[in-house]
Amino acid sequence: MEENKKVTVTADEPVKRTYVTNGKLLAYSTGLAGQNISYGYVSGWLFYFMTSILGINSVVVGIITSISRAWDSVNDPIVGAMVDKHRFKNGEKLRPIVLFTPPVIGVISALMFMPYGNSKAAVIIICAEYLIFDLFYSFQDTALWGMVAVSSPSSEERGKVAQWVSIGAGAGATLAGAFQILRSICTNSFGMGDVAIFAMFGVIFGFGGQLLSMTAHRMKENVEAPRSEESILEAIFVLRHNKTLLLISLARFFKDTTQTLLPWAYFFESRESFNFGFASFDGPTTQVVYSVMTGAIGALAMFFATKVAKKFGGMKKILLIAQITNIVLRIIAFTIGIGSVPRFYAVMALMAIVNVPTNMMDIAHRSLTSDSIDEVEYKTGKRTEGISFSMQNFTTKIASAATLLLSGLILNALKYDSSKKNYMQGALYNKWVWPIFMVGPVIGQVLYLIVISFVKDNKDTKLMIEAELKRRHSALEEKEQALAE
Repeated sequence: MEENKKVTVTADEPVKRTYVTNGKLLAYSTGLAGQNISYGYVSGWLFYFMTSILGINSVVVGIITSISRAWDSVNDPIVGAMVDKHRFKNGEKLRPIVLFTPPVIGVISALMFMPYGNSKAAVIIICAEYLIFDLFYSFQDTALWGMVAVSSPSSEERGKVAQWVSIGAGAGATLAGAFQILRSICTNSFGMGDVAIFAMFGVIFGFGGQLLSMTAHRMKENVEAPRSEESILEAIFVLRHNKTLLLISLARFFKDTTQTLLPWAYFFESRESFNFGFASFDGPTTQVVYSVMTGAIGALAMFFATKVAKKFGGMKKILLIAQITNIVLRIIAFTIGIGSVPRFYAVMALMAIVNVPTNMMDIAHRSLTSDSIDEVEYKTGKRTEGISFSMQNFTTKIASAATLLLSGLILNALKYDSSKKNYMQGALYNKWVWPIFMVGPVIGQVLYLIVISFVKDNKDTKLMIEAELKRRHSALEEKEQALAE
């Protein structure tokens, strides 16, 4: 019973006491790693699997999957409002969801990569499975990330939690990103075909990752939210009080929509091999090598995100620095090109620098979102972990829908032929795949920079809000105790 008991802030108990033990933080981070192994595989490879493995027309896939993702994104605010309104028998609203959704999501994740063929029925089956996957994923993702906001009443401690769970999520995404090299090993060492490989990793990454995500259930809800008596529609409209969240969501939409106008695989498989000087690698292996060499330093930088934010004056500064760096260095990298071994290394070095502040961005987004939930409670008396973190999922899906539609149209405009290997495509495809890969994201990054500049991040305001919420929670507890007596 002690495990399920919430910690309520009292008048004689300082906000800065420790609420999150290292063991629970590790379990929570491991759970996010598992979730992102599964989601990284589905989001990163389903479009490619349908077009290049099953051979379904890219325009058809782009239109249908983008419509399905746009439609199911509408579920997210509703799911968030439902989560905010509901309480389980133990009084919690988030943690039980983390336990019962993964098995369903894992099974559906595996089923989406089964060899259905390239008929219209195959498209319908996969899209239907995706809709089921997404409904349960919406509940899981809202609960998992919402736990950041209720992990502690202290913004400083929440920042630490956001940092470590983002590291866990990044580790999971990195493992999912290693699929290309694992795919090459399965092909070259074991003679497996792509259809079998994708199905096998649907089980390993899709189902296995979700089982691992259940470890996040060990994290406790340490901030008790007032019960909501309003309707779902009213709960959704509470978002109008959260300017910070709305600005972050709009900025992320611009950035995420243009981040991968073509999935990475299309660029790296546009050439039969890449020369590293000491050896030549095929496209899939090069993609993994590029990811590791450009991402390693950035991944380490995530461990210092809270210290960097403190030094530069807040999480918002990380976001501004990341995008300015990204814009400038991407343009330089595009100008350098990859026509020789030294140039290819120079581009990777620039992208490694870009990834240092970029890898801190999700930590900053989640930390600012958690702080904004405190601000909404300060203004309205309502806590909105569900609806606030469902917006994270909503934004990701809307951006993904836009990206899929654009990807399908771009492939069609480049005369992509799914019956041919990527490196055997025509001159038009080969001419534009590099600019789209390197400079395409700059469009969204400029728009992101404009929007995010309006976000406010003031330390004194946060401390004032924390103190006031502490006083309110203490007064509410005293009132409940008096009524009970």
